[in-house]
Amino acid sequence: MYQKEFKAIVDYRRSNRKFDPAVQVPDEIVKSSLESAILSPNSSNMQLWEFYWIKSEAELKRFVPLCLGQSAAATAQQMVVFVTRKDLWSKRAQWNLSQIKGQMTGEPSSIEKNGLQYYGKVMPLLYRNDIFGFMTFLRKTICFFMGIKKPFMRFGGKADQRVMVHKSCALAAQTFMLSIAAAGYHSCPMEGFDQKRVKKALGLPRGAEVNMIISIGLGTEAGIWGPRFRVPFEEVVHER
Repeated sequence: MYQKEFKAIVDYRRSNRKFDPAVQVPDEIVKSSLESAILSPNSSNMQLWEFYWIKSEAELKRFVPLCLGQSAAATAQQMVVFVTRKDLWSKRAQWNLSQIKGQMTGEPSSIEKNGLQYYGKVMPLLYRNDIFGFMTFLRKTICFFMGIKKPFMRFGGKADQRVMVHKSCALAAQTFMLSIAAAGYHSCPMEGFDQKRVKKALGLPRGAEVNMIISIGLGTEAGIWGPRFRVPFEEVVHER
């Protein structure tokens, strides 16, 4: 039904690295796009992300050197820093539990029981860590024995946890950029930044990580660095 419209938005979205300084991006456009980003799919609905909206002139100038002075940052009208918050897993698990309990009337249904079990026991098993690595060993042991006779999710240490939360955060970032494109503006996802200094500038705790920084504005022709090259469809899509 909306395939043509969506294709037009995907085609319009380009990583533009130089924005028009004379054109402001309305706050309501960025806010609406952030609201859309929050609706993005994410692992177990844990929503282990935070979005830092940089829009004051002083803050934008402060972030230019943190983004290594690249033109996408220097000409940005606004920026959003997408942050993973694996360290908030317990708080978000409890939040999900409260949502389930809040909609219960009387005895819990089978779906509600599964939800209570999932957020009360499975999430702690997936996310809890200790200095001795006992939880990592326990997870790997469970995966090994459960996976002998049937397919089973292979999940172990902190690296698996980091991958999981970064995937969810990246999905939110993509939704955000498509929403910005749908409003007729442009964006550029930046991986070139000093994570340590960005975390300090935002006052982030040790457990937080910066997924990407997205600059926003009305793009210019100079901001498009040539045609969009892609590896051929037949090389990356494998039919089975």
